[in-house]
Amino acid sequence: MGRHRRPFDRQVTYREVFGVGEFRSIWLAQTLSYIGDQLAQIALAVLVYNNTHSALRTAVAYALTYLPSIMGGPVLSVLADLVPRRRVMIVCDVARTGIVALMALHRMPFAALCFLIFWTVLLGAPFTAARAALLSEVLPGDMYVVGSAINNITHQLTQTLGFLVGGAVIFAVGAHHALALDAVTFAISAAILLAGVRPRPAPRPEGRKRASLWSITGQGARLVFGDRTLRPLVCFAWLCGFYVLPEGLAAPYARTFGASPVIVGLLMSAMPCGMAAGAFAYSRFVRPDDRLRLMGWMAMLSCAPLVGAGLRPPLWALIVLLALSGVGSAYQIAANAAYVAAVPPAGRGQAFGLAQSGILASQGIGILIGGALTQALGPEPVVALAGIAGLSAATMLAMSWTRIRGEVIASSQERAMSAAA
Repeated sequence: MGRHRRPFDRQVTYREVFGVGEFRSIWLAQTLSYIGDQLAQIALAVLVYNNTHSALRTAVAYALTYLPSIMGGPVLSVLADLVPRRRVMIVCDVARTGIVALMALHRMPFAALCFLIFWTVLLGAPFTAARAALLSEVLPGDMYVVGSAINNITHQLTQTLGFLVGGAVIFAVGAHHALALDAVTFAISAAILLAGVRPRPAPRPEGRKRASLWSITGQGARLVFGDRTLRPLVCFAWLCGFYVLPEGLAAPYARTFGASPVIVGLLMSAMPCGMAAGAFAYSRFVRPDDRLRLMGWMAMLSCAPLVGAGLRPPLWALIVLLALSGVGSAYQIAANAAYVAAVPPAGRGQAFGLAQSGILASQGIGILIGGALTQALGPEPVVALAGIAGLSAATMLAMSWTRIRGEVIASSQERAMSAAA
């Protein structure tokens, strides 16, 4: 008996998603932010090092691009459920415009610069949570999956181009001018959201007694970890802490092949290229139900190729392994969509904030541990160990997911049928 594609199980095309005007506005605003962030990361590293001539202070400034979201992300992301999400995004963009412009206009002490970097990154937490929650309202059903894939591909491409082009731009215009360009991208993003996204009420109406941000954050944690569907899905998201490790070790790994900056760029861009290719194929050519069925296998694929680093392969083979790992990471698209569907609309902001903070924490902690081990063991065995640990975790998650996968697929089919009706 052949399986026939059901009308509610058809794949949505990219053309259909880009046909939604509000999505085009959100996507364009986010793309500008991606480009500006790539410039800002490189510019800040150059600016701090030129001003302080200290590698340690440069590393501290770079760490500040992770810490604020880890520390305050879950709390501030609750704002995406208490305040209209469009307003949260616009206010965050306007505030970041002013802060980054201040960094661009004045040469300031290192402590003041770190203070401004902290607040710039911290404001990104409610913006990201509001954007992700709003996207699920703008794009219903499988359109959200394809829209998430488009955002993922855009992010990976801008990241790859940022490694290749960002340094040249800063060399041409200078670090302060690059930060000024970043401020402009935030301002344009706010204008696009104001003009292209319609106002919506806050998803969580205020009662007579308004709960504190901390209590609502606790409710969000209990919502996610107390649900048998959300719990494995958020763990799937945090699995990235294992397979992004090679990017954090790219510089010491490049010494194995000659320490050329070109090799560093190749190692850092291999996985994002694989992620972009995997996201395109997974969203465009795999049926919605099959994405959920393959999710556990894809998660294992995201970590398994890293084990091959222990064999000390040549450069071309290592790049292939990293790209293949990136392809496997496309499972995040299906995990993200299932996560959105399982979270009540009024709690999506805090749920997204919790997931995003965990992603950043797993990446930051993984890179710190990997860096410490690399000092003693070298990069090849450390990457291989990360692959083994990640593959073990992915296997356990896949087994857990198999037990509830049928229920999630049935629920997804019911929603699709209701939407079609």
